[in-house]
Amino acid sequence: MTQAPALNMRSWLFVPGDSERKMTKAMEGEADIVLIDLEDAVAPESKAAARPIVHDFLAAHPEQRHRLWVRINPFDGPYTLRDLAAIMPARPGGIMLPKIYGRAEVERLDHCLSALEVAHGMEQGSTPVIVLMTETAEAMFHWGDYKGAPRLVAMTWGAEDLADSVGANSNRDAAGAYTFTYEMARSFCVLGAATAGVAAIETISADFRDLDALKARAEAVRRDGYLGMLAIHPAQVPVINAAFTPTEAEIAEAREIVDLFAANPGVGAIGWKGGMLDRPFLARAERLLRRAGQA
Repeated sequence: MTQAPALNMRSWLFVPGDSERKMTKAMEGEADIVLIDLEDAVAPESKAAARPIVHDFLAAHPEQRHRLWVRINPFDGPYTLRDLAAIMPARPGGIMLPKIYGRAEVERLDHCLSALEVAHGMEQGSTPVIVLMTETAEAMFHWGDYKGAPRLVAMTWGAEDLADSVGANSNRDAAGAYTFTYEMARSFCVLGAATAGVAAIETISADFRDLDALKARAEAVRRDGYLGMLAIHPAQVPVINAAFTPTEAEIAEAREIVDLFAANPGVGAIGWKGGMLDRPFLARAERLLRRAGQA
């Protein structure tokens, strides 16, 4: 399995692939990953024109290419191979595959990417992949199938296409919160990502003006195990980056826990601040320090 690239995955900012101006603005901002979109953000009649724009933008910024990823169109339509043929010569940092139904599409994408990498002098297997898992009802039954899937470094989910797939009138309750099916999708995402050993990435917050709500949600899903979040507006990026970056207090506490176990080798549990810590607490502390080192 391709290992996660050595970059942060806190903020993933969507930007339409038919606007060089917007791509430039996104690249010059703080997003860890810029998701250049050839799917929903580009109308069908504009896709052919968008592909060379994306290719030329990638080719013009080799120093930023590691964080310039592309969301291609899904395999259930006519555009996927055209997208890949157009953009892969410019060596994008990674690929987002939307609207998948199961693992077979990840493997199909791997075959396509391998052929294109070899054809264009790239290292085979060097293009990582994030999958957008919940845009079809069928995909909801396959969250546990991706362990060892080629190239996979992250999983994310979406609520709007899932609502369309199941025929729902809405995915929100009267208070504006996601209803059970969509909260279940969020839970399956973090569980599926943990099973596959990849990063779980939270879906978008559509109201880009409500940054307080974004902050609260990002902090909540981080506590649940998410490592990053999708964004649709540059104003969301600093909030997301802050929410998924360990605080100084968290780092200090994690170091204290690691040092405590290091000073007492061989113990399974140890007293700390009036309670008991066992090995899972040590594992969490070590994981947080690794993430802090990345950030």
